[in-house]
Amino acid sequence: MDTTIQTQEGKTLVTLNGRIDTTNADKFQQDLAPLMQGEKPDIEMDCSGMEYTSSQGLRMFLMLQKSVMARGGSLVLRNMRPQVREVFDITGFSNIIKIV
Repeated sequence: MDTTIQTQEGKTLVTLNGRIDTTNADKFQQDLAPLMQGEKPDIEMDCSGMEYTSSQGLRMFLMLQKSVMARGGSLVLRNMRPQVREVFDITGFSNIIKIV
């Protein structure tokens, strides 16, 4: 999993590429750590390159969503591949995290 984080005009843009699974979940957690800080975060994640997520990846998305909500911010996942979106739908995560 490759995670790129940029800030533009007060918005944090995150690009995800690859698979989130047991072999790289710890690295993904470290990559997301900076997003768990600051007031009123405005985060958009481009998921077009995300090929797969395991339950550990889902847990990280949930932790990020809870952190963002607690700080009065917003999190949006964009451009999700259908097979990945299906995992979010089946698990109910698409009801918790905004996906467009």
